[in-house]
Amino acid sequence: MNKEYFPEGLEQVFKNALDNDVKRLLFASADLESSREAVALANIRHDAPEVWALVGVHPHEAASAESGLHDELCDLALAPRVVGIGEIGLDYFYDNSPRDVQRNVFRLQIEIAKRIKKPIVIHVRDAADRACGNANEETLEILRETGADAVGGVIHCFSGTAEDAREALRLGFYISFAGPVTYTKNILLRQIAMDIPLDRILCETDSPYLAPQGFRGRTNEPCHVRSVYELLSMLKGVSLDDFAEAVRKNGERIFGWGV
Repeated sequence: MNKEYFPEGLEQVFKNALDNDVKRLLFASADLESSREAVALANIRHDAPEVWALVGVHPHEAASAESGLHDELCDLALAPRVVGIGEIGLDYFYDNSPRDVQRNVFRLQIEIAKRIKKPIVIHVRDAADRACGNANEETLEILRETGADAVGGVIHCFSGTAEDAREALRLGFYISFAGPVTYTKNILLRQIAMDIPLDRILCETDSPYLAPQGFRGRTNEPCHVRSVYELLSMLKGVSLDDFAEAVRKNGERIFGWGV
C-alpha cells in the first residue's frame, strides 16, 4: 500500500476492499522507509478496513541496510500496531543483495523478533535453477539454527515444494498463498495447498504484484484476495464463509489480533 504504488491515495482501495468483505489489511514493508510508512498508516487507520503493520528489510534491500539497521528497526517494531517483522528472508532468484548479506540481515531480524516476541513473515524464492540456489532449504536451516520457532510466523506467498511446506509446518509456521495459486498452470501449488491443514493456512494478495487469474496485468490490491479465498475454499471442499472464518482465526492466532 505504499504511496509509490498508489499515488492517488488509498480511499478507493479501501472502498474496493470493503465491497469484497475485506475488513483487515496487513501492510508489509521492504526497508526502513516503507516500515515507517506502514507504521504511520496503521497508527491512523483503525476503521474498517483496519490497517496493521509489518516492519522489516526485504532481502532485495539487505545490502543497503546491513549497517545502522538494528536500533531503528527495534524502535519501529515495538509500536503497538506492528504485529510482526517482515518481509524478511532470502531471494536467490534476483540476487539484488549478495547472498551472505541476505543471510546476515535475515538472522539479525529473527533475533529482533525473538527479543520483542513478535512473529516473522518470510519472503523466500529459489534461483531459477534450484541447483544454483536453494533458498527454501537455506531458509529452513536458518529458522532451525536461530530457534525461530520460538516466535513462529508465516511463509509468505508460498512457492516451494511439498517437502518445504511440510518442514515449515513441522517448525510451527503458517503457509500463505497469493495470486499464483489461481494461475492455470500452477497445478503443483494447488496440490500443496490442498494438503495444508485448515488451521495453518493464510491468504494474501502480495499487492501490488501477482494479481490473481482474471486480474492479471492489473495492479493487484487487497480486494483481489477474494479470488484466492474462493479457489482455496473450493479446493478444501468447504464453504467460502467457513473457510474465511478459519483463516481469520489463523491470522488472529499468529498476529495476536483481538488479544
